[in-house]
Amino acid sequence: MANQFDTTIEELKLTNGLQSDSLFIDQKLWVPAIHEVTAGDTLQEIASMYHSSVETIKKVNGLPSDELYTGQILKVTPKKLTMQGQHILMTKEDFKDWLSNNQFNRDIRIIQQHHTWLPSYRQFKGANHFQMLQSMESFHKKEMGWNNIAQNITTFPDGKVAVSRPFNLAPEGSIGPKANSVGLTIENIGNFDLGHDVMTKEQQDTIVYITALLCIKFGLTPSIDSITYHHWWNLQTKERVLDNGPDYNVKTCPGSNFFGGNSTNDAIKHFYPLVSQKINEILATME
Repeated sequence: MANQFDTTIEELKLTNGLQSDSLFIDQKLWVPAIHEVTAGDTLQEIASMYHSSVETIKKVNGLPSDELYTGQILKVTPKKLTMQGQHILMTKEDFKDWLSNNQFNRDIRIIQQHHTWLPSYRQFKGANHFQMLQSMESFHKKEMGWNNIAQNITTFPDGKVAVSRPFNLAPEGSIGPKANSVGLTIENIGNFDLGHDVMTKEQQDTIVYITALLCIKFGLTPSIDSITYHHWWNLQTKERVLDNGPDYNVKTCPGSNFFGGNSTNDAIKHFYPLVSQKINEILATME
């Protein structure tokens, strides 16, 4: 495919956030394209059409200004995502495109919400996303004995989102195999227990937005059966106990102050309505 579109495997991986060389049926890829300018075309419209940017088109084609003329031939290359190893760092809007284009071969019916507790906001320096991801990956492998970083998705205080563990791999961790086998794990950087980190608006918006996108992608309706909190699972039995777990057998995760609290009532009252509203807003833009 790289030869077909006059590009490289590495470029295809960076523009599409590919974590391996394997592709799936119906998976969509952004590739370089040739565009012939028609009357009324603008660089911004062309950039949006091909998942590129005005700056990239101008640079690739040596354009001194934004002016175009009918019949002009432009080479349009998609914008690249930021990757280090398996870790893909994106805006929430980039995540929307990435999720839409990808296909997965695993049954996903549960979205898990977690907080890291440690690292917390103190460890986030504004630009050390990959350092934090690599540290978590190393800890999970060396100290916990897992095969990879435990979580599929990580959100950060600045609103960025990272995909690390491939979606086709079930997450690992203490929540247990029942939740993991059909689950995706979202690990939210921060300690969101009462009296600790106060979640930024940027991170709040990202958590709601990507949870809504995942619900749309996998046909889920927000409920205690589809969006689960770590706090609702017994550490010993790995069974879901909801609000009935003794303190010594459940974690506070995703935090006793996570969107108003970590109980089922808190999720139903505070979190699920936000996700449902965002689902409706996203679907309205897709009509």
